[in-house]
Amino acid sequence: MSAPQSVRLRVFSLNCWGIRYLSRHCAQRYAMIAELLDREQHDIALLQEVWSENDYLFLKRALATSHPFTHYFRSGVIGSGLAVFSKHRIEDALLYQYSLNGYPYMVHHGDWFGGKAVGLVILNVCGMKAHVYVTHLHAEYSRAKDDYLPHRTVQAWELLNFIRHTSADADLVVLGGDLNMHPQDLGTRLLRAHTGLRDCYAETDTFHGCEDGITLIADNPFTKKKDLLPFEKGIRIDYILIKGSDRVCVRCESMSTTKGSVPDKPFPYSDHESLTSQLLLQRSDCMDGRVRQRDSSDTGAPVCERVEVVSEARGVVKEGLHQTERLRLLAMCVLAVGLALLLLPATALPWFYPHGHCALSYALLGLLGVLGLAMVVSGALLYVLFTTQLKALNGTEASMKLSAVNLRGSNGGCWEEEEGTEMEAPASLSHPPPHGGARSEQPTLLDCEE
Repeated sequence: MSAPQSVRLRVFSLNCWGIRYLSRHCAQRYAMIAELLDREQHDIALLQEVWSENDYLFLKRALATSHPFTHYFRSGVIGSGLAVFSKHRIEDALLYQYSLNGYPYMVHHGDWFGGKAVGLVILNVCGMKAHVYVTHLHAEYSRAKDDYLPHRTVQAWELLNFIRHTSADADLVVLGGDLNMHPQDLGTRLLRAHTGLRDCYAETDTFHGCEDGITLIADNPFTKKKDLLPFEKGIRIDYILIKGSDRVCVRCESMSTTKGSVPDKPFPYSDHESLTSQLLLQRSDCMDGRVRQRDSSDTGAPVCERVEVVSEARGVVKEGLHQTERLRLLAMCVLAVGLALLLLPATALPWFYPHGHCALSYALLGLLGVLGLAMVVSGALLYVLFTTQLKALNGTEASMKLSAVNLRGSNGGCWEEEEGTEMEAPASLSHPPPHGGARSEQPTLLDCEE
């Protein structure tokens, strides 16, 4: 029996906000999510922040009939939080954990403990090979002073390279998840330009949901309004991105999001809104050449645009290098002071002993020794942490430089840097201006043919 020429595929994505004992109404919301997925019969459900494996097992039992094929990605201290539920057989799975993911001492943010990663499952969809990716990048926390921008930029670079190097033989590529980036942020532009992935919201035929497709809305009772500033209505940071191949063309027919409140329920599914995209998959022998060429290209962006965005990303990574070097120097200072305090009791005891000083003096020396030991241990651990992060940042910067050089060479050297000068980092670790606004200074753009 021949394979169908066209197939419709419904993809669901949701950040579940499933932090046990901290997220409000966690158990009740998981029951609501299971009910929703069982009722709507999506082909693929991509979930993030399923931090507890017990919650994953609950969903697996509840969806055993509607979504018999599942995979849970484990990484980090408490897990990646990534889970996939599918109607189609999962033939293989792979996890890549990002090399940078915040700082362990920022306990109130918690990203470092989560082991942020990208998960890949390979599905057989009616004879077509679908590579489906689910991911969750580091949160922003402050739009005005985003200390994690270099880490999120590195994550975006690792994500796009993971997709490029694992999807070469795929008929269809789908990426869903919480990217924690706005549509025109650097990481989002980098991802789209270098993979050719297309945003379902930007090209869907019909859309039903929140205004402007926002997925973190002010009207959600779980959302902290201060976290949305300066965007009063909300922000769009959750995505479903797609790409076809020379064998299969993909188009988003319709897309929808939830709108905060759930009918007949006391609270929403999560602090994020869910996304549902209905995709039309058509074998390329029944499509015209222009559509087939668009879906089969490695990237939809001109070479000069790709060079520009990767050069901008290099600037951010370089600024992250300077920031991490300062933190490592601070760790060395803590280590040195700790060693001094640790040696003080040993050098002072010979002087104290013959003079018969009181027990309080010995207690003070002991306290200084304990404090010194704590500083030595903390300083050493921080030094190791920042050294590891410096290596990751240096590796990413070198990879970006190599990519930029190869792109220039492939297009006849359409970009030129002044001899003996380095790319300057952006003036601050902020985000690019709105689409169409001025960008940070870049190398001179010469005559270039697309």
